[in-house]
Amino acid sequence: MIIKVLIALNLLLFASSNGYTGQASSAPLSMRFLYPSLSGTFAAAWIAKEAGYFAAENLDVELIRVGGSTRIVASMVGGSAPIIHAGASASMAATVAGSDSVIIGCMSTKSPFHLIARPEIKQPSDLKGKRAGISAFGATSDFLVRLALRRFGLEPGKDVAILPTGGESEAFAALQAGSVQVAALAYPAYIHAMKMDMKELVNFSELGFEAVNAALVSTRSYLASNRDQSTRFVRALIRGMHRYGSDKEFSKKVLSKYFRTNDNEILEASWKDVAPHLLKVPRPSAKAIQFIIDGQFKDKTPPLKAEIFVDTSIVDQLERSGFIDSVYR
Repeated sequence: MIIKVLIALNLLLFASSNGYTGQASSAPLSMRFLYPSLSGTFAAAWIAKEAGYFAAENLDVELIRVGGSTRIVASMVGGSAPIIHAGASASMAATVAGSDSVIIGCMSTKSPFHLIARPEIKQPSDLKGKRAGISAFGATSDFLVRLALRRFGLEPGKDVAILPTGGESEAFAALQAGSVQVAALAYPAYIHAMKMDMKELVNFSELGFEAVNAALVSTRSYLASNRDQSTRFVRALIRGMHRYGSDKEFSKKVLSKYFRTNDNEILEASWKDVAPHLLKVPRPSAKAIQFIIDGQFKDKTPPLKAEIFVDTSIVDQLERSGFIDSVYR
């Protein structure tokens, strides 16, 4: 009897030391995760997938690119995916419109976007009478392009036409073709544009505002009924963020796979633009949310409060429990 007890204890200790929790006995839970563009901004989820972090949480996650944050948020609200990456502006617009879309995290507070113009645009005033490409109305690119144009003394929609293209890749293609003369781009499209002698008019990360970069978005109803699955997803994503920042060579291999390029200049620049700025605790700041409210919803009455757009309870829980610190040890 004593021997049997010792064997049972040894088996239990072995299972615990290898992280077995009982979840592996059931089939992995399948879910879709949508993201808006093939940009290094959204690569933490790719890394979590390729490194097996989602699988370790017993999640079978299908990563799907859908151009434009507005479309992605609409897809999520319609039930196509429970958790997504999207521009904070698009999620907040959906909340204002009456949906239960809510921001539950973000990758960084640094804006990845640059306002890029075609070579014939020598100065901002040359944009008058021209067209600006955005991914979709209400998307982050829409918010930023309008912000920049107003800083140049140009009225969006009047002095410069705003043209939705469907996504960042599509905006870059329109810029190349001359269908638009200016667009907001992130890596790797930004570096491709620079190689084509296009002109950088604004580096949004230098304007001094905090961004909600690569917002992680869900719905309040989904979080309420699927708390465990949501928490497991966020755990895996946090591990992906840590790996992104701490393992450059592995991260560049993943970027290479999703970008479909072996160009080391592009891979290195894309990693450097994002990885050093990833948040340890992926919590959007109230200041960053307020900046969007002031720029996009300032005419709403009564004035909107940041808390209606955000639910950081999962991130808060993972920070309090010591999980995030354990990942970064």
